Amino acid sequence: MAQLFRPGATTAFRLGIIAAALVVFGSLAGGYIFVRSDWFWRIGESAVQPIPFAHDLHVSGVGIDCAFCHNTAERNAQAGMPTAQTCLTCHSQILQGATVLEPLRTSNALGQPIRWSSVHRLPSFVYFHHGVHVSSGISCETCHGRVDQMRQTKKVHSLSMSWCLSCHRNSQPTATTSASEQLFRANVPSGSTAKDSLRVGDVFANPLTDCSVCHR
Repeated sequence: MAQLFRPGATTAFRLGIIAAALVVFGSLAGGYIFVRSDWFWRIGESAVQPIPFAHDLHVSGVGIDCAFCHNTAERNAQAGMPTAQTCLTCHSQILQGATVLEPLRTSNALGQPIRWSSVHRLPSFVYFHHGVHVSSGISCETCHGRVDQMRQTKKVHSLSMSWCLSCHRNSQPTATTSASEQLFRANVPSGSTAKDSLRVGDVFANPLTDCSVCHR
């Protein structure tokens, strides 16, 4: 009976199995590294804005507090973005004819919101409440970094589930050190009543690592 396979077929078959295993292992390892890379989470990237707003100038330079523009961060889930009316509090007098502020004037004239681009947008299946975190002593820079030192707001943390859980497992109020934090804290109402309080324990179940805390 004639041979169906050449003498080297066994060796080639074994090498093929090894190569296939290496491809599978390499793909899994590559995927594992990729989903943990800064590029995947867009760390260090900024977003194109309709108006080139400079946080470092407005916060550290001028001394405008975070709550002036993000005026719902102490109480609501959303921090809120500045409206044309908010910006025109100053810019109706300052740089009022500047071309770069044309989107601001158009927004005000048409009564349409400024379409700011989010840098720290979370997936729709994640529930995050700014007010709960602020009233629990979590500083803005814990998640957003030193925005008071940024010309353009950039993402500095992944805000992934593992990143959030690392804080939820060891939840402690953070120290307020930056200029933006000092300004913001000065505007958070003190002596709030139980009705106004937004403590974590009043809103969420314990422990903070429970899935229902962030996924509704």
